[in-house]
Formats: sequence, structure tokens, C-alpha cells
Amino acid sequence: MSHSIGSPNQKNYDVEAGSNRSGDDEESNNVFEIHRTKHVSVDRLRRWRQAALVLNASRRFRYTLDLKKEEEKKQTLRKIRAHAQAIRAAFLFKDSVPPENGTVPPKPRSAGEFPIEQEELASISRDHNFTTLQQYGGVKGLGDLLKTNLEKGIHGSDDDLLKRKNAYGSNTYPRKKPRSFWRFLWEACQDLTLIILMVAAVASLALGIKTEGIKEGWYDGGSIAFAVLLVIVVTAISDYKQSLQFQNLNEEKRNIQIEVIRGGRRVEVSIYDLVVGDVIPLNIGDQVPADGVLITGHSLSIDESSMTGESKIVRKDTKEPFLMSGCKVADGNGVMLVTSVGINTEWGLLMASISEDTGEETPLQVRLNGVATFIGIVGLTVAFLVLIVLLVRYFTGHTLNADGTPQFVSGKTKFGKAIDGAIKIVTIAVTIVVVAVPEGLPLAVTLTLAYSMRKMMADKALVRRLSACETMGSATTICSDKTGTLTLNQMTVVESCACLRKVNSNDGKPDLSPKLSSLIIEGIAQNTTGNVYVPETGGDVEVTGSPTEKAILQWALKLGMNFEATRSQSSILHVFPFNSEKKRGGVAVKLPNSEVHIHWKGAAEIILASCTRYIDSDDQVAAMDDDKRMFFRKSIEEMAGGSLRCVAIAYLPYELGNVPTGEDQLADWALPADDLVLLAIVGIKDPCRPGVGDAVRLCQKAGVKVRMVTGDNVQTAKAIALECGILTSDSELCEPTLIEGKAFRELSDKQRDDLAEKISVMGRSSPNDKLLLVQALRRRGHVVAVTGDGTNDAPALHEADIGLAMGIQGTEVAKESSDIIILDDNFASVVKVVRWGRSVYANIQKFIQFQLTVNVAALVINVVAAICSGEVPLNAVQLLWVNLIMDTLGALALATEPPTNHLMDRSPVGRREPLITNIMWRNLLIQAVYQITVLLILNFRGKSILNLEHDTTEHADKVKNTLIFNTFVLCQIFNEFNARKPDEFNIFKGITKNYLFMGIIAVTLVLQILIVEFLGKFTTTVRLNWKYWLISVVIAFISWPLAVVGKLIPVPETPFHKYITRTSAFKYCTSCPRIFRKRKARAEVSQ
Repeated sequence: MSHSIGSPNQKNYDVEAGSNRSGDDEESNNVFEIHRTKHVSVDRLRRWRQAALVLNASRRFRYTLDLKKEEEKKQTLRKIRAHAQAIRAAFLFKDSVPPENGTVPPKPRSAGEFPIEQEELASISRDHNFTTLQQYGGVKGLGDLLKTNLEKGIHGSDDDLLKRKNAYGSNTYPRKKPRSFWRFLWEACQDLTLIILMVAAVASLALGIKTEGIKEGWYDGGSIAFAVLLVIVVTAISDYKQSLQFQNLNEEKRNIQIEVIRGGRRVEVSIYDLVVGDVIPLNIGDQVPADGVLITGHSLSIDESSMTGESKIVRKDTKEPFLMSGCKVADGNGVMLVTSVGINTEWGLLMASISEDTGEETPLQVRLNGVATFIGIVGLTVAFLVLIVLLVRYFTGHTLNADGTPQFVSGKTKFGKAIDGAIKIVTIAVTIVVVAVPEGLPLAVTLTLAYSMRKMMADKALVRRLSACETMGSATTICSDKTGTLTLNQMTVVESCACLRKVNSNDGKPDLSPKLSSLIIEGIAQNTTGNVYVPETGGDVEVTGSPTEKAILQWALKLGMNFEATRSQSSILHVFPFNSEKKRGGVAVKLPNSEVHIHWKGAAEIILASCTRYIDSDDQVAAMDDDKRMFFRKSIEEMAGGSLRCVAIAYLPYELGNVPTGEDQLADWALPADDLVLLAIVGIKDPCRPGVGDAVRLCQKAGVKVRMVTGDNVQTAKAIALECGILTSDSELCEPTLIEGKAFRELSDKQRDDLAEKISVMGRSSPNDKLLLVQALRRRGHVVAVTGDGTNDAPALHEADIGLAMGIQGTEVAKESSDIIILDDNFASVVKVVRWGRSVYANIQKFIQFQLTVNVAALVINVVAAICSGEVPLNAVQLLWVNLIMDTLGALALATEPPTNHLMDRSPVGRREPLITNIMWRNLLIQAVYQITVLLILNFRGKSILNLEHDTTEHADKVKNTLIFNTFVLCQIFNEFNARKPDEFNIFKGITKNYLFMGIIAVTLVLQILIVEFLGKFTTTVRLNWKYWLISVVIAFISWPLAVVGKLIPVPETPFHKYITRTSAFKYCTSCPRIFRKRKARAEVSQ
């Protein structure tokens, strides 16, 4: 394939990719040029649908966004939200009325094993009925009714889970039944041309039986009807199989893994396996998986916009403890008790009442509809021309029978026979339309995407948006996280620094004084979202939490920490959850002696900057002067230079009297973060992933620049970048190649745009810095892929052309904002996605080249023959068979080619690069001209070449036409091999690995032999002897060496279509729609 795009840094790249990304779609004159469907307007989507030439709308637009259903879905959401809000308002009004004296608390009705029914539970959470909750004894009383230990959760045995599911239901909701095979069959029947052919077949059948009797007269009509039915059945089977693949992928997307507490330990379960009574920890970015009430929470804020429709963050506490399924945790953390699951939740009702799978178009799909429309118009014109020529020749007596007599003589030919002749001509013209209008072309995108998505699952990538598959093939830069993506995410504390010295280990235990150890243990145990589970029966200790939390907890265990005992010795007053903007987290705890300690943990240099004191070797709090600060700073730099993540731990003794007393004041309390006492600095090792260096080099060779954007120290980022190959030389170890997020943030928009191209590593970056970098790169014309895992990464994932969320460490908010989920958090998997993206585009181009060759050859042969002789060598049944090879079988064979390493030797696919490249034009024209020339020679000189002059005219014509049909089909089979490798000489490379391709070629060949040798009555063919078969094979075989010779012909770099667009006629034609649109807009404004 020709690629005029070079490095992303070249100046011409902006022209190729489009310099103004935000508006290029809306301003484009061509309705079929939508380069980014991610945030495109509904009006834009409607316009391309209206402009497409479509024979079967239900099939053509099946996998695109159903605009009508989308509007219905929005209306349903509004109704359900309004209903829920009305119920809540009623209960709020009821709660505002003071209760009468002597009101008896409601007595819960029994639900089998449990003393409370589902309806009562559902009404409490759904209606946010705080009064009833209090009457049941609050969250503690509700937990007792559900036989749940609020700290250790439910028992979690199979018997316990079954009882809960029987009493309260499972966390699933009824989904609308998917389309059945019969529905696909019905949709395939709705093709306008096939309907016309069926009517023509019925008419031909009736007239044939009437004139020739049932024994001989049914062949013409019956064969057309059978061919049409075969096309319909094969199409329906292909479409049905695609739909099953999409169903399976949708199930994978919905199957979220949730962390629950069962039997005192944290375990991961599928969202479908949650039961009423489960205790679930919630952290920033998590999705609330079921309805429930808050047990404990710290600064917990919930985004309820998915349920209420209002983008309002709601704080949750003991006064407002109700949590709704489907909402997201915007800030803080907490623990919830599940009270309703599945259809008993508002989210379940919502999901059961709307159809989730409404489809989505991709830029390639829209462009292919444009190609199909153009080819269709040409085909319709040709078919109409053939129809007129054949009808005129027929009714003027120029169409002759085999014996040389006219088929129609005015005043003598019977009416029925004349109608039969006209029907045959109409049938041929309609069949030409069937072949000419490539309905399967846009659907080939869906086929290759469905295949690619299924295979990408095996490569640890779950596609959430179809368009991301193909857009990834155009990616010019990848902004990657460091932790877990480029590294293993297996963290261990390997160095530590305290008391102005490097801490040594004695038999694995850090050498620290008891007082310092006690303070560090207290800070780690209380200021964590992780957990330590010690089995009662003995065995290995289980540490859960984020990799950083786990590493620090394991280090504290070496110090002698008893997690549960330490947490029980003090009570938490207030929590400041770790924030990726502030890069630190804190907690205020009250000790038994009424002392208050505020513990902080976070990025080492940020915590150090807030410290004014430290604990010395005598366990005394000492002032931190400049020399001592420089010692700690140098320790951080040394650790970071060794690619260690540096985390500092500090605390502040605080007066209890200064702590706010009221619950609301305490919730709004900003923890003091200055004048801290430094306890320790730890260096955490997170080794690079094996093979990540090779993956980075492969990207660079493919023209895709890899940039590291990390929240870690710049020195740590530099060390890892050198190890991975993102930075390669000393000249790259300074600004602007290596930059800190704060420095980039403070630049103006223009400065950021100029600098963005040069940045390779950004350290100490916030999620907003990542967003600014993405915006700058996109303004520079790049197609940007971004990896992210945190809630605050959502804007960058949303803004990027391709958002890649991490499947293991990624929050639900990040995953929902992404286009693809990398299931193993591995950068090598990101590179595989790039390869699959390029494969999608390459496979579609292969199919286009193959299909256009067939189109051009079939149309030209039939038109020339019709105009010159009044007869067409390829009849309706034969053309339907060719259509089946071309549309369905051809798409299956070529659109499912697996990706090769050769794809990564090219530059990224330009968004404005033509679908049909100069190389494709060269290949298809060479093959089409060869086929047309050979087959027209056979059509007009075949009798003499094949020595058929001595045969009867009827038999000679049948042999000649059969040979033309057979040769034409074999040419397509041989040309399918050429289409596999449009720009490589070895067309057989890797063919043995593609079993589907080999199988389709074998099936096509066997069916062709059966058609020619045994189904002559249906296809109007005769048996061919071995000589004619040899002639057919030799003619078809020549297409292989011809393709090799053709590939030696150089092609210009300027795309062929640009020569056309430079003509004044084209400029005039393309300016008309824009003029009309402007006039229409002015008229609407004036109205």
C-alpha cells in the first residue's frame, strides 16, 4: 500500500491528518467523511444515512446507531428518573411531618430464612426512607436482620449464597431477547433487488410452465428463485454469526469484577454474584454495584447523574446513607451494605426497560457507504443502459434465436412469449444492479471488526467502542502510564531512610527504634485503603489493596505490625483520601489518651516540603535545617535514580480541642498539612515488564511515538524511560524532552502546542496535565491514544482519539470513559491493539480491491456484449453466484486475515488517506482489464478459437458462455489470493495459518465444479471437457504472474483521486451542496 505519510514530526502530516480536529467533520463538504464518530452530532449521522444509496436499509444500518431508538431510550430514562424523584419527594414530605406519640416501629415480615422481606428492603433504599431505616435500628439493625457482620461480611458459603438468592434474587436483570436467526432471514429478504428478482422468478415460472409445460418450463424461473434463496440464507447465516460474536463481547463488557468482604477477607467476585447482605468497600472511581446503605464513610461523594440526570455530586454520611446502583464514587471511600440487587434496584429497572445494544457507526463504515453509493450509482446507470439497449433490440427484432430467427416479430409473437422475453431482460438488468451495488461493502467493516474484537480478547484487549479498533490503526502517538503498564505493578519496599540515615535490615526486619516503629505502624495501618487478613486457622497472611498500599503494608508487617490490633487502638476522626492532584492522603486519629495524631503519606518531595521536623536517632523530634533537608532530598534523588517510587510518611501531633465537634464541620475539616514531622521515606521497586523495550521499539519503527506520562518523580520516570527505550540518549535527558507536569501546565496554549511534539516523558503530572498534553497533540494533527486507570483520567480518556483503560488497576469511571480496556495492564497489549487496528484497515482495502475488480469486469463485459450483440454472456443465476462469491464469501475470506508484522513496517494510516490507494487502483485495473480483454475475446471470437463452428449454434453458444462463466469465476478465485497481499510479491505468505480462507476457496471451487458439471439445467450451462477446464484454469492462473509484473510498475505518491478533484468540473460539483446548505441555513436563520 502506498503511504505518503512519514514521521509524525514531518510538516506534511498536519495536512494528512487534518489540522483542526474539532471542526473538520462538521465543515466537511462530503457527508461520507466523518473522521471521528466519538462525539459527532446526530444531525451529521442522519445526513450520511440519507445520502447513502441503499437497497436493504435494515441490513445496511443494522450495526450503526439507531437514531430513533436512541431518542426513545432518552425519553424512557427521563420518565423513570421523574418517577423515582416523585416517589422520593413524597417520602421527604411524609418524613417532614412529626410522628404521633406512641408510634410503634414496623415489625418486619419474614422472608424465609431472613426476618425481613425484599419489598421492605427495596422500599427503604429505593425511596430513601430514613425514618423506616431508623425504626429498624439503623444500619446495624438492618445488618442483624440480614444476618450480616458489618465488619466481616456474610459467611459466603455456597449454601448461604443460595439462600440469599432465593430470598432476595440475584444481581441480574431481564434483557431483551436478541434477534433470532429468522429475524435475520427476514431482514435479508427485504433487499429491493432480491424482491424484484423473486417477482421476476415467479412470473418467469408461471409463463414457462404455461408455454413449455411443468416438466421443462420451471427451470428458468426456478433456478433464479433458488439462487435468490441461496443468497438470502447465506447472508442471514453470516449476519447471525456476527451478532452472536457481538452478544458475547457485550456480556464481557458488563461482567465487572467487584471486591467484597466475606468471612473477614476481601475477595473479588463477578457483579452478577453479589447478594443482599454483602459488605462492599467503595473507593474513588468505583461503580456502586447494587442498592444499599452506607456503613462507614470518609468524605464519600457520589455522582448520581446516571440515575437522576443531574450532574450533581452528593455527599453520603450517616444522615444521607442511601446508595443507588449504577452511580459512581466521585471522592472519598466507604463501606456499604447491599440491600437490593438486580431487578429490585432502580438501575435494574432502567436497564431492563431500555435496549443497550443500539450499535455505533465507525468512520470507515461511513466512508464505505460513500464508496458503495458511488459504485451503486454507476451500476444503476449501467443496468439502465443495458435494459434500454436489450429492450430496444428485442422489440425491434434485432435479438435472434439460436437458429438466427428474430425472437420478437411485431404482430406475430404471442403476448405471453413477448412478456417472458421482456422479463428475462429485466431480470438481467436487476441482477446487474445486485452485483453492482455492493451492499456487503459497509458490512465487511462490521465483519472484520467482529472478528478482530473476538481475537483481541485473546490478546487481552476488550473493545468497548467499535470505531476504536480502526482508529488505533491511525494512532501516531501513545501517551502511556508508567505504573503497571510499562512496569509489572509488583511493588516491594527495597530501601528506606529515617533518622538521617539509610535503614538497614536485621533478618528482614528494618532496624528502627520501638517509638519510631510504633508511629510508622500507626500511620500505615490507619492511613490506608488496603487490608491485612490473617486466617484464623493459620496460613499465609493476605494483603489486599493497590500495589503501592500492599508494598507499604508488607513493609509494616516486617516492622511487627498487627493490623487489626493497631486499628482498634485508635479511632478515625476524619480522612483525606489520596488524591492524584495533591498526590497525598491523610487521616486524623484519636488515641485512648485523647491525643490526636494526623498521619500523612504521599509523594516524597511533596511531603518533605511540608515537614519542618524529623525524628532523630535518639527518638527526639528535631528541627529540620537546610542541611538535613538536603540530606533527605538527596536520598529521594538517589532512590528515584535507581527507578524507585519514593513515598514519604509523616505525622503531626494535634490538640483535641482544635478538632471540629459537629458532624458537618468535621466532614468539611481540612486536615492540617504543614509543620509535619517526617517519620520515614521508602523506596519502592516496580520492575519493568519483560518485553516492554521490544514493544516500544516496534512502535517507534511503525511511526508511533511512545510518551510516558506519570505521577511519579521525574528522576524515577527518567530511569524507567531509559530502561524501556523511550529515552535513548543523554541529549534527551533535559527539557523539553523530559518535563515536569507543573512546568507544562504553566505554559500558554501556543507554547504547549509547540512543546508537545518534543515531550517524551512527563513526570509529576496530574490528570489535568495529561488532558492538556492530549489536547495539544491533537491540535498538532496527531491521532492520540491514551492509557489511564484513575477517575481523574476520565477527561483525558474521553478527549483522546482512543482511550485505553487498565483492566486490573483501572476504576469503573476510567473504564466507562475508555474505548478499549487493556485486560492485563500491559503495554505490549497496547501495541497488539495498534497492529489489529492496522489489520482492520488493511483487510477492508483487500476486500475493496477484490470487489471492485469483480464489479468492473462483470459490468463492462455485460454492457459491451449487450450493446454489440444484444446478448449477455453472464445470465441472472450466474451473476447471483458471482455476487455470493464477491459479497459474503469474499468478505469472510479477506476480512478475517490475521495481522502480520509487515503491518508495523508502515507509517500510521492517515485519516484523510484515500480508501482506494494508487497501488490498489493499479492492481485492480490490471486484473480487470486482463479479465475484460480475455472474456470479450472469448465472447466475440470464442467459436472460432474453440473450433465450435461445426456445432449447432445453440450448443456452441452454450459452450462458449459456460467457458466464459467458468473462466470468470476461476479468475475471481485466483484473484482472491492476489488481494491478500496488495503490496507484497509473495501472495502465499502465511496462507497455511488462515484456515478460513483456505476453506472458503475450497468450498467455492467445489461448488463451481458442481454448478458447471451437474446443475446445467438451472444455470444454463453445459458440461465442459478437460480441455476447456484446462483453458479456464490457465487463463485464471495467468493473473498470478500478471500481478507480480504489475507490482513492478511504480505508482505516483499523489493519490489518484486528487487528480480528479483538481478538475474544474469536480470543483463545481462539490461546491453545489455547500452552496445549498449555506442558503438553507440563511433561510432558517431568517425564519
